[in-house]
Amino acid sequence: MFLRKIGIDLGTANTLVFVPGRGVVVDEPSVVAISIFENKVLAVGNQAKEMLGRTPDSIKASKPLKDGVIADYRITEAMLKYFINKVSGRIRLIRPEVMISIPAGVTSTERRAVIDAAIKAGAKSAYVVKEPVLAAIGAGIPIHSAQGNMIVDIGGGTSEIAVISLGGVVASHSARVGGDKLDQAIADYIKRKHGLAVGERTAEEIKIKIGSAIGLVKEEYMEIRGRDLTGGLPRTVKISSNEITEALQDELREIINTIKKVLQETPPELAADIMDKGMVLSGGGALLRNMDQLITKTIGVPCYVADEPLFCVVKGTGAVLENLDVYKRTIMLSK
Repeated sequence: MFLRKIGIDLGTANTLVFVPGRGVVVDEPSVVAISIFENKVLAVGNQAKEMLGRTPDSIKASKPLKDGVIADYRITEAMLKYFINKVSGRIRLIRPEVMISIPAGVTSTERRAVIDAAIKAGAKSAYVVKEPVLAAIGAGIPIHSAQGNMIVDIGGGTSEIAVISLGGVVASHSARVGGDKLDQAIADYIKRKHGLAVGERTAEEIKIKIGSAIGLVKEEYMEIRGRDLTGGLPRTVKISSNEITEALQDELREIINTIKKVLQETPPELAADIMDKGMVLSGGGALLRNMDQLITKTIGVPCYVADEPLFCVVKGTGAVLENLDVYKRTIMLSK
């Protein structure tokens, strides 16, 4: 396989891989299962996610990225190796160039760690680009125009908010709140209110099925199973969509406050452009029901969900890879 270029959206919750000419070829959870005694990688991606919360003492299934940055270097390297091998085959004549997305607020040490992990995992060279810029490119925003464009990218570990003009980031902030924190908030709420312990997979399922950023007039209900905290036995409870809205309030408020902070730092001309055009919502968090309405209502600026919000960042890596010469000078951070 002569794969020269690969784009990777290295997310806290999911990793997506883009190959120019083929599109998105991998969309798997950022989870690795390791045998504790042998210190060996047993499974990565979908297989490893199946093991979350179900492993014996001898196996540990974990997410090597926390809040959008590498928490466990060795496991991240193993995961990158798995994804690079998956798309380009184990036997390669040419080592591919790899482009990886990173949160806007990462330090130079964290950036260096991503580049090193990619090169050790089999890349010839690695470039990193700020996530909000890639999300904007993937959402079809003309980032090189002399107008203000605002992107709100809510991922698994972080929410990246940025104002982009003339190919550069004018104002940006990262909130370490994303899909994982929303899941945790749901699990904590159910524990507090119903005395029931549920795992992160169940919490995520609840968020997807009945979660909403704004209370619904016609409530929806869902039965969930978990472990009773007083008796220790399995129990079923029925929860409503408005309970989930209540559970998510603090986390959603943090995202809203971060958007306000970015707008307060935006030059007046660009702020006027954003008022006209509205802001674009991308990332998995954009799929939370009524998220765009909540932002529009509380900030007073129109907010629209991008097409295929989950794929914006990885589609952005694809667009940059296909036009490397155009972007190399403006947005790329190399070693």
